[in-house]
Amino acid sequence: MGNTRVGIAGFGAIGRSIAEHIRQGIDGVELAAVGVRNPEAPPAFDWGGAPPRFTTLDGLEPHCEVVIECAPATLLSGIASPFLRAGKKVIILSSSALLLQPELIELAREHQGQILVPTGAILGLDAILAAAEGCIESVKVVSRKPPRGFQGAPYVEKHGIDLLALTQPTMIFSGTAREVALGFPANLNVAVSVSLAGVGPDNTSLEVWADPTIDYNHHAVEVVSDSARLSMEIRNVPTANPRTGRITALSVMAMLRKMNAPLSVGT
Repeated sequence: MGNTRVGIAGFGAIGRSIAEHIRQGIDGVELAAVGVRNPEAPPAFDWGGAPPRFTTLDGLEPHCEVVIECAPATLLSGIASPFLRAGKKVIILSSSALLLQPELIELAREHQGQILVPTGAILGLDAILAAAEGCIESVKVVSRKPPRGFQGAPYVEKHGIDLLALTQPTMIFSGTAREVALGFPANLNVAVSVSLAGVGPDNTSLEVWADPTIDYNHHAVEVVSDSARLSMEIRNVPTANPRTGRITALSVMAMLRKMNAPLSVGT
C-alpha cells in the first residue's frame, strides 16, 4: 500500500509546525498538498526538497485522503465538506466550530466520511471517553491563560473587557462549553473537546481566567463518574500564536502515526 496523502489547510503557527514534523518523516504519511489563501504566492518555508502542491483552502480534496484543518474557524465548512462528501477523513482542531456546525457530522455519517478530533492542548480524553461508557455525574474545566491569549474573543469584545489592564488573576467567564464555543471560538477548543468526549456541551461547566501572572496556558479538568474520579491538569507552552499551545501540533502527529502503526496505544 502507498503512503496516505495528507493535506494541511492553513499555514499559520500550527500548520507550519505540522508541516515541519511531517517533513522530518512519519511512516506511511506523505504531505501532498497545502491549502492557503493565495496559492500563487505560497509562504516561504524550508521544505528540504520538492515542496508539496499549493492550492486553495477549499481545493485540497482531489489531492489527498486526509486533511488537517489549521485555519480560522469560520472556514471549517468549506475545508471539511468536500472531504466528507468524498468519504474521506478530516482532522479538526477547531472543535468549537464543529460544535456550531453539527451538519458536518451528519454529512460524514451520510457519506461514510470521518471527523477526527485530536487531543490538542488538553489531556485525558481517553479516560473521559472510557468513563462516558458508564455514567458521568459531572465535568468541570478551569482554563487559565495570559490575558493576550483571549484577545479578539467575541465575548471579551462584547463585554468590553480590558485584558491588558488586568493586574491579577480574573475570572472573565463562567458557563457551559456550548456558551464557550460562541464566546471564545478560537481560544478554548480544549473545553469543547472535553465536552464531546464526555457529557456534552450543555452539561460541561467551565471557568475562564485571564491571569497576567503566568506565561503558559493552564487547563484543569475534574470528572466525577461511577467508574473513576479524574483530576487532571496541563500547562502548555504557547506557540507564536498565544491562543495555541505547542503540544497541539504534536497531538496531530501522534494521531497520524496511529493511522498506519502496527501498534496503537490509547482509545
